Amino acid sequence: MGDISGSLPHKSIGVAAIWNADGTILIDRRRPSGLLGGLWEFPGGKLEAGETFPECIKREILEELAIEIEVGDRLITIDHSYRDFHVTLNVYHCRHISGVPQTIECDEVRWVTLDEIDQFTFPDANLQIIDALREYVRKRENGELRMEN
Repeated sequence: MGDISGSLPHKSIGVAAIWNADGTILIDRRRPSGLLGGLWEFPGGKLEAGETFPECIKREILEELAIEIEVGDRLITIDHSYRDFHVTLNVYHCRHISGVPQTIECDEVRWVTLDEIDQFTFPDANLQIIDALREYVRKRENGELRMEN
C-alpha cells in the first residue's frame, strides 16, 4: 500500500504522560460524539503557533483537566496515519503538582497503573505510548536510567 499520508490533514499534538506521587498515570475518556469517541487516551492537545510542546501540554492540561503539572523529558514521538488524518504525538513525562482532575473536555478521568491499563480501549496511536511507558519503567527498575529530582 502506498503512502497517502501526504494528502491527509496533519495534526501535531502535545501529549502528557502524567505521573502522580503514587506512581499511577492519568488517562481520560473522549466524549462519545466526535473523532475516536469513547476511547481512552493520554491527555493533551494541538500545538498552537509559537508554542513549544512543553508549553502546549501545560496549557492543554490546565484548560481541559484544571490541574497543574510539571512537564519533564520527552518519552516518545509517534507518527500515525488514521483513515482521515495523520497525527504526530509528541509525548512527555509529566508530574502532577496540584488540583483534582476535572472532566471539562472529556467524559471521565482515571489514575491507573500500567498493570491496569490494558482494561481500557485506546486509539491505535496511543498503544505505542503504553509500550514506551512499560519500557521506561522496566529500565528504571533495572537501574538503566539516571534518576532526576
